[in-house]
This record gives sequence, C-alpha cells and structure tokens, in this order.
Amino acid sequence: MNRKMLQTLFVFLTVTLVLFGCESQNTENTTNNDGSKISVIASFLPMYEFTKYIAGDRADVQLMVSEGQDAHQFEPSAQDVAAVNEADVFVYSSDEMEYWTKSLLNTVENDNLIIVRAADGPEKSDTVSVQVEGVADHYHTGGEIKLTAKLTGDVDYDHWHWYQRASADEEWAVVSGQGTAAFTIEAPEDSFEVRAVIYDHNHNVYAESEPVELVIDNHDSHAHEDEDHAGHEHEEHSGAQAREEISIVGLADHYHTGDVVTLAAEMNEETEFKSWNWFIRENADHEWEAVPDQETERFEYKTTGESFEAKAVLYDHDKNVHAESQIISVIIDDHENQDPHIWLDPVLAQDQVLAIRNALIEADPDGEAVYEDNAEAFIEELKALDKEYQTTLKDAAHRAFVVQHQAFGYLADRYDLEQIAIGGLSTEVEPSPSRIAEIADLVQEYNVPVIYYQQGASSSIAQTVAAETGTETAVLYDLEVLSEELIENDLGYLEAMRHNLKALQASIK
Repeated sequence: MNRKMLQTLFVFLTVTLVLFGCESQNTENTTNNDGSKISVIASFLPMYEFTKYIAGDRADVQLMVSEGQDAHQFEPSAQDVAAVNEADVFVYSSDEMEYWTKSLLNTVENDNLIIVRAADGPEKSDTVSVQVEGVADHYHTGGEIKLTAKLTGDVDYDHWHWYQRASADEEWAVVSGQGTAAFTIEAPEDSFEVRAVIYDHNHNVYAESEPVELVIDNHDSHAHEDEDHAGHEHEEHSGAQAREEISIVGLADHYHTGDVVTLAAEMNEETEFKSWNWFIRENADHEWEAVPDQETERFEYKTTGESFEAKAVLYDHDKNVHAESQIISVIIDDHENQDPHIWLDPVLAQDQVLAIRNALIEADPDGEAVYEDNAEAFIEELKALDKEYQTTLKDAAHRAFVVQHQAFGYLADRYDLEQIAIGGLSTEVEPSPSRIAEIADLVQEYNVPVIYYQQGASSSIAQTVAAETGTETAVLYDLEVLSEELIENDLGYLEAMRHNLKALQASIK
C-alpha cells in the first residue's frame, strides 16, 4: 500500500471516528444509556406543556386529558390506567384540580412510578405524611369520636382542616369547627370516612392523611333498605321512553356555591303542551321535590353548597306526565375552599416547573443537565411573562374584571386585581330578564365594560347578554380544556397567557 493510500485511509478513519463520537454524544443527550426514552404521563394541558418543555427529547410525554375533555370531571379509562402502569413518571397539578388522581393511583400497580404533584412545588419532601391516630374498631351513635392528626417532618404549619364523606363514591365536605390537629365530634347514625389535611402559610395543601373509615355499629340487624326502591325502579323504567323526548342544555361540568344554574329543557318533537315542573333531589336515596317558581322549560336555581340531581317534567292538559328528561347531576365543587388554578399565576407556575424537573431527574439521573437547562430556560420565559403582566397592569386605576366562571383568583391576587364571578352563566341558555337585570346591576356597580367567558365568547347567548347589559364579551383561557380554539389558533401556555393579558386590558385600565 503506497503512502498516498495510507494518508487517505487515515483521513477516512479520523472523520468516521469524529462523526461517530458526535452521534454518540447526541444520543447521550437525548436518550437513556440503553437508547430508550423514559415514559411520562401528564394529566392535562399545562402539566403536559411544562413537562414537554423540560423533558426535551429525553422523554416520551403523553397527555392524558385530551381534546375537549375537562380536567376536573375527567374519568380515566382502562387504557389510561394501563398507560400509567407502564410509565416512569406521572405528573399532575393537585388533588383539588384532578380529584380523580387518588382513585387512579390506588388502582395503578406500578411500584417504580414516580409521582409528582406539581402544586406542592420543589421543596416538599416525599417523607412528609399525616397519620390519623385514635381510631376505634367501631362507635355507637351519639358517642364521642376523638382523633388526632400527626404530621411527620419538622415544620411550623398548624392550619388544619378535616373532611368527611359518606363513602368513596361521595365528594369530600369540610367538617366545620375542626381547625386543629384534634378532631372531636358526636358519632352520627351511619359509618363515614374522614381525612386530615394540613396547609402551608399560603393555604396550599402541604400534606394529607389517607381516608380513614369510622364504623358506626349499634349492634342491631337493621339493613336500612330503601322500601321504595322497587317503586322508584318501576317509575324510572316506565318513563325511559318518555325521557328520550327531552334534552337538557346548558349544564356545566361543575358549579360553585352561590352560582345560578341556568338550564333549558328542549323537546325533541313538537308538542302543544306547555306545563312544566322541575324537580331536584340530593341523590337516588331521596324523594324528588318540585322547585318553586320553576314552571317553564327554563330553570334558574341558586346553589346552596350541595350537589344535587335534577329533571324536567312536561304535563298534558289533564296534568298527566307527558314526558320527562333524563336525570342530570349538578356538581357543586368549591375545590375544598381552594382555588386549584395555580398554573395561571406565572410565579407559582415556576414552582410547578421545578417540581416536574426534580421528578424527571429522579427518573433519569443521566439527563440531569438537560432537565436543569430546559427548566431554567422555561422559568426565564415565565419570569418574562410575569414582568409583562406587572408592567402592563401596575398603573391601572380600574382593577376589577367580571368572569363567567371563577378561575382567576391566583392571577388576580398576584397582580392586585379584583375578580368578580357571575357564576352559572351559560353560553347555551339565555338567562331570564330578571337574571339579566341582576347582571346589569353588577356591571353598573363595578363599571365593567367586558364579561369574560372561558369558552364560547362568540356564542349568540353571550352576545345577547352583552347587548342587554351594555358590555362586550371576550375570552380568558383557564387552560383546563384543550379546546378547539386553542388548537385552531395554535395557542400554547405562553401564548394563551399573553392573550389573557391583552384581553384583560379592556377592563383593567
């Protein structure tokens, strides 16, 4: 082999080794050592966007709550459970937002799954827990129940709440008068569950206990059967065909205490009958009660704090039931007196980013540098966003804004704004003249030019309300739902938040 050929071969080998080294380095920066990516499931849109940005190419990030689904009322499918069973990391915001996560994680059988509740931020230790002590094997009705919550970890928080529910199928309700680690009440007639929750100085959940069942056993043989069950079953079965003729429109995924639920019953076939009644009940174990002054196809009802079921009934001229609607559930959820929309505050969102970063590093230590760099870059974006909000809103004299649904409390607190919620206002059902007059009075009282809707600002109902109250309408994105609007306008988290800032300027002046 001559000298020229040797030189050519040497150059070829050198270039090949350099290229191979670059390729190897690139692989190390984007995947695990075995060439695979870690698997991450993120609950809903903001958690997905935060995680995707931080993970870069080192993780396969999947969105669980997909297009059009509401993150709060979502129910995981068997396929979702299977995906989490195979995942390395599961990211969600909080139990107050994605209330279904506790049930999901109790179902999952994945001992290696790293779970990050982003609302906790980066500082919370995984060793922190709350234990409920003093539980007896059973109690008698009228006797005293005394429990104590014990918190592991050295912290100075002492703000407690206790919650109760009848069973795992019910929603948690706060127990009044129980604001310390000690819990004392008189035993009721039926068994129930409790849990203890401790909050930090910002009233965010710091830690909570597992549900504890308190068994009420009065040593009798009463089965507490519903004697009317068979009759109710017959009544509902016999009306099944009639119920198909009526549709209920305007139902929101949930309401807050004090909201006005605005619904309408629509006949699917033409009819000459116009005699209506609306009925409500707490649940299937209770009797239906007619709602006073609700005798048209329209329903407006101010909530009192408890979820309930409702139905509309249409009568013929002889006052016989002509048709009735399906039974609908009106969910009252005050988020356990907390605002779960933490991600709408660009400052608190930074803590969520850090919590996600830490979980990814735990799952994939080799990618620490990548996760650190990506998180730092995204936090810089959030800081810039915060600065834009501060600069734009700081000198405004008028600082109140009116929203269809109360979701912007954190954002309002951050920038010294006042959020005024017109709860229950629908974009499907036109409110009654009395309801419009009530809204108009509020608009006049606060001198607001715009009513903000989470979705559907272009709907005819929204425009009707605007015309009647002398206001305009605009959209504020709470990002709970991956909506068609977000997709069509290619709005990610940062773009949607900047849209919100621009929209707010119509009121904050």
